Amino acid sequence: MYGCQQQLIHTDDDTSAVLEFICSEANKLTNCAIYYCRQMFFKAHKYVSSYQLDELMKSNLHFKALRSAVAQQACHKVGESFKSYRKLAKLYREGNLENKPKLPKYRKKGGLIAVSYPSKWLKLIDGQIKFTLGKQVKVWFGIEHFTLPMPSNLDFKDIKEIRILPRNRCFYAEFVYKQKEIKSRVNKSNALGIDPGLGNLVTCVSTTGKSFIIDGKKIKSINQFYNKKVASLKKGKPQAYWDDELAALSEKRNRQFRDIRNKIARFIINWCLENDIGTIVYGWNQGIKNGSRMSKKVNQEFVTIPSAAIKDRVEQLATQYGIEFITTEESYTSVSSFLDNDPLPTYGETPKREHKFSGRRGAKIKGKLNNLGRGGYLTAQGLKINSDCNGAANILRKQVTTQLENISLAKVNRGVLSRPHRYDVFSDMSKLYRRRCEEARIYPAS
Repeated sequence: MYGCQQQLIHTDDDTSAVLEFICSEANKLTNCAIYYCRQMFFKAHKYVSSYQLDELMKSNLHFKALRSAVAQQACHKVGESFKSYRKLAKLYREGNLENKPKLPKYRKKGGLIAVSYPSKWLKLIDGQIKFTLGKQVKVWFGIEHFTLPMPSNLDFKDIKEIRILPRNRCFYAEFVYKQKEIKSRVNKSNALGIDPGLGNLVTCVSTTGKSFIIDGKKIKSINQFYNKKVASLKKGKPQAYWDDELAALSEKRNRQFRDIRNKIARFIINWCLENDIGTIVYGWNQGIKNGSRMSKKVNQEFVTIPSAAIKDRVEQLATQYGIEFITTEESYTSVSSFLDNDPLPTYGETPKREHKFSGRRGAKIKGKLNNLGRGGYLTAQGLKINSDCNGAANILRKQVTTQLENISLAKVNRGVLSRPHRYDVFSDMSKLYRRRCEEARIYPAS
């Protein structure tokens, strides 16, 4: 199992110029490779493999400007993208794919692209990682290599690849390394249902009789401030206008979101370790943000929240710690009443007019909230519970009734769904809590 760690590159102007040069040359080489593959497809109806493309591009000037291993990686990525298109096109012709795939398009002219250095072409010298450059660069500029500092928390022997990532006019080094196996004492018959949202960023209900919500209001505030500043800076400018201030603003927002994503995922896993939970059921609808039909304001907030990034990070950590991770579609989980055992149909399988649910959610009627209030849910028995907790419990129920027969929902009652504990991303997710949870449930791999 492999993990990734990103590190912002703080370096001098000369090294920054070298990084910009190799990312620019890789972008040009990628466009050259895409052009050749597209022409072969249009004129000869043939696909070029990664290794054929590698051989054909060796005489290309941009290929020579890069270290051979880096140039090969760029060509292989193009070859893999056309290979994926070929498979998707076959599925579409057979009627197994709804949307028609498109051929890979050219990258932006003058742009930058990530480059990859395999570990066998890297050397560690006095705490600095040496990256060699192409022979042509030495002829042109008299530069043989550049160096970057080695992270103190990683072992150089475990590194498999280092990627140079250009982002908003700065560069990151992404270290791909082999992760150590971690064993944890968790009970697979205890499960946690997760319902992603907006105001309540993550709502969790467990079969142990506990529930909690991670508040998303501060994330909405960060995003609202970002959108306001971008609108102010781009006022009266063309749609594609971009400058250093916009780049710095976007980079700050993206770093905040990455930090929040990591904290939330770590908190959820630690909560599972502390409460002896060995199964996570995550509610997720593929393409949930595509064609969103909410109001303009809610769309702007919802689409930019990193929901998929949080899910992927939770899955990665769960796999690392030996916790089973299951993704399930969440259609009708928010309108179906858990306490009344309402049906849980799958979207599209039956007509909507056949779906009848006994409860009702809090909603706005002519601009005013009804008597349930925002986030409330009223069951057929007249019990008021939290709407998002009801959805998380139904996500669990969807899996328990179909696949997870060894898991019991007996402890998921009205109290669990009515009074979830609310956590704040910035104040409640400390390193002290992380250490305490890990020490309680983890022991070294044998």
